[in-house]
Amino acid sequence: MPKPLPTASAKPVNTIFAVFEDEAEAALAALKPAQSGFLAARSFTGKAGSLVVMPAEGGTMAAWFGLGARAAYNPLAFRALPTQLPKGTWTLKTEAGLDRHAIHVAWGLGAYSFNRYKASGKTVEAVLDTADVPDMAAVEREVRAHSLVRDLVNTPANDLGPAEIADMAQEIALTHGAMMNVVTGDDLLKQNYPAVHAVGRAAAPHHAPRFIEMSWQGPGVGLPTVVLIGKGVVFDTGGLNIKTGSGMGLMKKDMGGAAHALALGDWIMATHLPVKLHILIPTVENAIAGDAMRPGDVLQSRAGLTIEVGNTDAEGRLILADALTRAAELEPNLTIDFATLTGAARVALGPEVIPFYCDDEDIVRRLEVASIAHHDPLWRMPLWTGYKDALDSDIADIKNDPSAWAQAGSVTAALFLQRFAPKSGAWVHLDIYAWNPRGRAGAPVGAEAQTLRAVFRMIEEYSG
Repeated sequence: MPKPLPTASAKPVNTIFAVFEDEAEAALAALKPAQSGFLAARSFTGKAGSLVVMPAEGGTMAAWFGLGARAAYNPLAFRALPTQLPKGTWTLKTEAGLDRHAIHVAWGLGAYSFNRYKASGKTVEAVLDTADVPDMAAVEREVRAHSLVRDLVNTPANDLGPAEIADMAQEIALTHGAMMNVVTGDDLLKQNYPAVHAVGRAAAPHHAPRFIEMSWQGPGVGLPTVVLIGKGVVFDTGGLNIKTGSGMGLMKKDMGGAAHALALGDWIMATHLPVKLHILIPTVENAIAGDAMRPGDVLQSRAGLTIEVGNTDAEGRLILADALTRAAELEPNLTIDFATLTGAARVALGPEVIPFYCDDEDIVRRLEVASIAHHDPLWRMPLWTGYKDALDSDIADIKNDPSAWAQAGSVTAALFLQRFAPKSGAWVHLDIYAWNPRGRAGAPVGAEAQTLRAVFRMIEEYSG
């Protein structure tokens, strides 16, 4: 599990002055000439992300941080500071109306580092004083969820296989007193998870496929049933439709959906939200061996529908089909699946805006409001029925690779999943990326948690 946030000292000595562009001129005018001159010489105008550190009285330091235009303010800007400020404890001076919880969450996200494989990993030694936070425990829960996603996704497949994902799920279950069940290897056939078995059967025995199910109930009676599903492909070679070397380069992150479902579940349980929670994780390695599934194979599914395999590199939707069918058996009020499912989603919206699919207008509205309020970018995509027949198979009930004429790969993948999704309650599919392809202050290249804040707030409101 991620390490807790560092604790600030009782008496912070350094000060961060965070100012908007429209107040920077007045703020500088109120300073001593030497200080205002120092800032002016460095062209400080309050531009978003700008930072100037200078000596202050008594051997302390002062940092001037630009928040940019008010209309474009985003508290996540503060995630840049932990890695840019000198060692020490810092106190924040800024407008009283700014959300301190969001600022401290941003600081925690910016302080994240993954040093597991470095002999001398760099640690963040700038600490933000917590005296102004009404509920630091809530901040820590939120940061821990994001850090857990990043830790899991950053870990390569030689150290994170299906067994290790099951171990992490077990650790979370024990922490919160949740019930846990794992079906492994050939037992998947006995327990009727044939698609999960088909995708994962070619892996080495120590990476045998698994279906993980966790159940927990929050406080109260008459609680809504919420199911979280996460795609857990620990590594995706593409199977016999093998990917190129460059295409496999980031495939350790193909279990990003599982990481999101586990982290969100941990956050929900730690917060004691009033829900009946189920977490379903089908986890496999899509490997190449003599018994790997082949293009042209027809697979059975838990739902009883047969699936023609047109492309073994469209494996995520196969294991999710069994998971969604299991979710339907739980008669949920709300089902949410997370999956690093298609490159087409990135072509449509890039790496930072996450498409979601849902035909329940109330849930759509709640998600869109939460996305804007918590700066967690989501964009609704259509479950366009005109593309459904692109999934028609000549010899099976459905095929896993849509006909080329449909083109919209993320949409057709969602339509495939919809065939297996619960008919009770609302269903949301999130086609996540789980990765930062470019480095920025506080958001280095590597694993990234996406949609957690928006989805958690939506569930929090929904359960209330």
